[in-house]
Order: sequence, then C-alpha cells, then structure tokens
Amino acid sequence: MSELYIRVAEDENEEPMEIPSEDDGTVLLSSVAAQFPGACGLRYRNPESQCMRGVRLVEGILHAPENDWGSLVYVVNYPKDNKRKMEEIDAASAVKIKRGFQKTSDLIVLGLPWKTTEQDLKDYFSTFGEVIMVQVKRDAKTGNSKGFGFVRFTDYETQTKVIAQRHMIDGRWCDCKLPNSKACPDEPMRSRKIFVGRCTEDMTTDELRQYFMQYGEVTDVFIPKPFRAFAFVTFADDQVAQALCGEDLIIKGVSVHISNAEPKHNNIHQLFPNFPGGSASLAAMFARSQYQFPSSHV
Repeated sequence: MSELYIRVAEDENEEPMEIPSEDDGTVLLSSVAAQFPGACGLRYRNPESQCMRGVRLVEGILHAPENDWGSLVYVVNYPKDNKRKMEEIDAASAVKIKRGFQKTSDLIVLGLPWKTTEQDLKDYFSTFGEVIMVQVKRDAKTGNSKGFGFVRFTDYETQTKVIAQRHMIDGRWCDCKLPNSKACPDEPMRSRKIFVGRCTEDMTTDELRQYFMQYGEVTDVFIPKPFRAFAFVTFADDQVAQALCGEDLIIKGVSVHISNAEPKHNNIHQLFPNFPGGSASLAAMFARSQYQFPSSHV
C-alpha cells in the first residue's frame, strides 16, 4: 500500500494536521505524539451513528477502521492526568506571560571599584539577560567614579534574579538593589550614617573619608573627642551605607566593624558607662553632632 496521510486534530473544531502512515497503511502512535505530545490514541466520529469511536491501537500501532482511513478527521486522545497537567502548564504560562509585562526599574549597583566602566558593567550584566541601560555615577568636577552606578534590564524576571544575589565585579563584591525612590512608600527611610567600631587613635577624618569614598560619595566623617575608638561616616546615598553594615573592613592594617547608626539615645549609658562627664555629656555631644549610636556596639 502506498504511503498516505491521515488528518489529525487536537479538537474536532480545529484545523487538522496531516500525519504520514507506514507502508502497510498503519500509523505509528509515535508519529502522532511527535506532533501532539502526550497523545495516547485517536478517535473519530462515525458518519452513520454520529458517535465517537476509538481507533484500534496494538503495541504502539494504530490500525485504520475497516482498513481505510478515508477522509475523516481523527481527534487526539490524551490521558486524563496528562490533560490536567497540560491545563496547569497553560495556567502557569499565563502567569509567566502576565509577569513578563511588569515594568523593570533602574537598579542601583553598590560598591563598584574605581576602575569599573559602563562597558564593564554591560559586559557583566549581559550574562543575566538583555541590558537596556548602564551608568557609572561620576564626580562632576573630577570625572572620577563615585563607587556606584545603575543598570536596567529588559525582562522583569532577570531583574528579580539579579537583585537576589551578590555580584563579583572587577574583583569586588557588589550589591544590586531598588533605589528608595522605587521602593514601597510605606518602607521607612534608612540611615545614611554608619558606625565604624574598633578604630585606632591614629586614624584621621581625612583618612576615613578617603577610604570610604571608594564605596560612594561621603558627605561627613565624625570622630568624637576625647577619642572613644569609634567614628561615624555619612554617605550621600543610604543604599551605600546599608550595603556596608555588618562588614569587617581593614583600614590602616586594623580590622574595623561597620554597623547601623540608629536613634538609641536611651542606650548611651549602658554602652559607655565610663565616659568622662557621664551619659548626659555624651548625649549632648552626639546631639550636637547629629549622630546616633548603633543598636549594638562592637
């Protein structure tokens, strides 16, 4: 028997597809499944009774009804469980498509090395997905990097993946976050100040400023007098400050610990009970300097 094609559709009302038969006139179930994944058989509507009839299947081979496939349209059979799974997949795809329409935002990239350029950023982040924009923030006068930048992706899922992890860029760990302007309006404003613990007396404000400028623009450095082995550093961007909290950094060969600077005036006496002049004097000093102690002193 010469090769012929039978018409097969996923539903009676859909446009059929032609499936090739074998030399003996049978059709392999695998041929049907290649076009309709998950298919387990075929059925057709009997022209006389108008009832649906199943096509005989023996060891993966479909046999023509009464040895003639005719011009009928055969409908694919699916297992009930498989049909349910297909519906779940369709639902998941719909959610994914809907999510794909979510707009992406500019992400701030914190802790960039001085040498990192826009091209370096684009080359790195392009490994995650299509990049729309990259920018390294620079000082208007000197043109030097401020230690942070911005990146934006085409796909929302790429943005989510990038935010969820830290990034090694030019030998330094960097963080990607949504800037506060893009955050939930109910989210509290975070401090731009950090508490630098375990300082040594030979560290100067200029040295601390120079060191921390590698992470971002520094607006102020405060070392209390008399010296108390700690300092406060204020950044122009609170994201930079928050990214450093919890880190142990090496300054002039000394390990210092960075923590949050939070309004905890009521803990001053417990933190520094031996401060000259008592807690009132210490509180007054910090009120004048507009700095606060961290929640935990290291």
